[in-house]
Amino acid sequence: MKKYLIIFLWLSGFILSSAISVLCGADSLYLVKNGVSPYSIYLPADASAMTAANVDTLRRYIHDISGADLPVTGVIQESKQIVIELGQSHDPGLHIETLHNDGFLISTQSENLFLTANSDYGLKNAIYTFIESYLGCRLYSPTVLFIPKRSNIVLPEIYDKQVPPITFRMQDIHDPSYIAWHKLNTHDDFGLFVHTFKVLVPPEKYFNEHPEYFSMLKGIRTPNGQLCLSNPDVYRIVTDELRRLMKAKPEARFWSVSQNDTYIPCECDACRAIDSIEESPSGSILSFVNRVADEFPDMTISTLAYQYSRSAPKHLKPGPNVNIMLCSIECNRSQPLAEDPSSASFVKDVEDWGKLTNNIFLWDYVIQYRNLVSPFPNLHILQPNIQFFVRNGITTVFEQGLPSFYGEFAELRIYLLAKLLWNPNISVDSVMNDFLYGFYGKAAPHIRQYIDTMHAALKASGENLDLYGYPVSSENGYLSPAMMDTYNILFDRAEEMVKDDATFLSRVKTARLPLQFALLEQAKVSGEGVRGCFIRDKEGTLKVIHEIDTLLNTFVNQCKKAGIPKLWEHGTTPDDYLISSRMFFKESTKSHLALGKSVVLEQPASTKYHNGDISALTDGLRGWNDYHMHWLGFEGEDMRATVDLDTLQTISSINTSFLQDINSWVFMPLAVTFSISEDGNNYHKVGEVKNTIPADTNGAVIAPFNISSTDSKARYVRVEAKSMKTCPTWHKGSGGLAWIFIDEIVVQ
Repeated sequence: MKKYLIIFLWLSGFILSSAISVLCGADSLYLVKNGVSPYSIYLPADASAMTAANVDTLRRYIHDISGADLPVTGVIQESKQIVIELGQSHDPGLHIETLHNDGFLISTQSENLFLTANSDYGLKNAIYTFIESYLGCRLYSPTVLFIPKRSNIVLPEIYDKQVPPITFRMQDIHDPSYIAWHKLNTHDDFGLFVHTFKVLVPPEKYFNEHPEYFSMLKGIRTPNGQLCLSNPDVYRIVTDELRRLMKAKPEARFWSVSQNDTYIPCECDACRAIDSIEESPSGSILSFVNRVADEFPDMTISTLAYQYSRSAPKHLKPGPNVNIMLCSIECNRSQPLAEDPSSASFVKDVEDWGKLTNNIFLWDYVIQYRNLVSPFPNLHILQPNIQFFVRNGITTVFEQGLPSFYGEFAELRIYLLAKLLWNPNISVDSVMNDFLYGFYGKAAPHIRQYIDTMHAALKASGENLDLYGYPVSSENGYLSPAMMDTYNILFDRAEEMVKDDATFLSRVKTARLPLQFALLEQAKVSGEGVRGCFIRDKEGTLKVIHEIDTLLNTFVNQCKKAGIPKLWEHGTTPDDYLISSRMFFKESTKSHLALGKSVVLEQPASTKYHNGDISALTDGLRGWNDYHMHWLGFEGEDMRATVDLDTLQTISSINTSFLQDINSWVFMPLAVTFSISEDGNNYHKVGEVKNTIPADTNGAVIAPFNISSTDSKARYVRVEAKSMKTCPTWHKGSGGLAWIFIDEIVVQ
């Protein structure tokens, strides 16, 4: 049995008593009076088990609120009854078919309350809407349920017909109670769900003997790209495999035949010819998928319009049983899609696909995947974006966040999206305020002010919001020092308001985590200074600022209390973050001979990271498992760096580190060579270290490349790293340029 934390708001008494005073007019209906109800519930004899269970849910909430037990009967009466109507209506003006599968009517007449729907699912939606809108209950998260306590339940005259314009409403949530309450859907009807080429034609099964089944990139067949969709054998294998899978799962009605999560289509002549005619890589995909769909007319065959395949074909139309999953992953999140110049191509794609089909599954993204616990002020665009989808006739929407309730304002964002997916025209202000008071208690006004202030600062800054962004990039904008100080003051006030309530205080502290994360990341990047994490002592040695060390502990401990398992999509637990941050502090406070010395690069570093500033190699500040911070990057080329130590020095070791993060096309160098010179002209090699980290190792990996015991005199130290230059054929970026990232050059 699910455990709920049932909250009783300090504000709820005012809200409910005010509501009752308004409702108690001439046409008011006393469902319960002084804890007793004269009402029964009429349930048709042929009602399904699902409907009977939902009626029991209604009875349970009425009892939990008032203590009244309403009996269920198969006999209909003239008044004082809750009447369940399925497939028919007491209202002659209501055409029951207009309620479709999802919709319902809640109405009162002659002291009866009618819950009318065209399906069991519609009735469930009616019951949960009644529980929330008319009984005053709230399910703020899977574990936070509010049930008001009162002996009287008074209803006004009601005529509430709701039919949602979005008929499939999905978030990345798996809690069944939350899904039912908030009228969400799941992808349970899918037999296969996205990125299925590798499932239908597994490269480990076919590639060695039939590389021609797989995409050609730069003249080479690769097992980790896409399929060669012009190959007739690929069509045969896909359809045969689908038949086998459909037989094993006959209840599934949707089957995805869709590109892998890699970035380049097949470049063979036959596939390129189709794409050329259609003026989009979606041409070869849709041509193939249409043929597959013809084989399975009773199923819906779904495919992706994603990244390289996002734009619609020029001539082809999706078949009648083909579903297009159109994805917005590249778009900016600081402005509504329809108003953002940088999102114009996506808006055009929505419109172009809409001219070809009304069977579009819109896949939208609502969180910052690279830094989950980081400020991401996108709440203001949720409503206009969903309204934009509806205006373009899209009836299936998936707002992808996280399957678990963590990350910045996770509960609030998911709650707002659920409400908007059902009714895109809600008053977001009212819903947000209701949630904030329910979830944060007396701290709510300050939390709301924090949200509004940050959103206003973002708008004033003109900055973009990237799904894979970092708080450091906004340190001169909405996360500037002045704004960060303002946000901290608001959270101080919020915590003060709930200091005597452990539950609300813990939630406020969890809401503060993104702000603390941004402060820590900015301090680590700044290094030394007012906003940095280090100060220098009298001897000139860097020391960690005590307040930063305390903030790090506070942040990590609260993450763990809040049950936050990771800080970005692919990993980094709070403990990992603590370890890497402490390692950064420790290593960055060590002195060495090259510290602060000048460096010359044979080829300049990319300006995309650390602005290409070569001082990163001798500034003492070490990189951690994020290539954006204190690393120098080189794309598709070798690296040669020469450090001038100013004077002849006796050298006992030369050390540096490289980073690998293959999801970002970052690989270890093949080998690193170390050389020294007394005059800067004549160099002799003192050592070479070959890479030992497998190129297919996932995650962010830092590896040292060190030599020791040279015991030679030198003024100049040279470090050369040999890059693989292009991503290997098995990599999703096969043929693309590979990066190497180097950290501090340490000379002892």
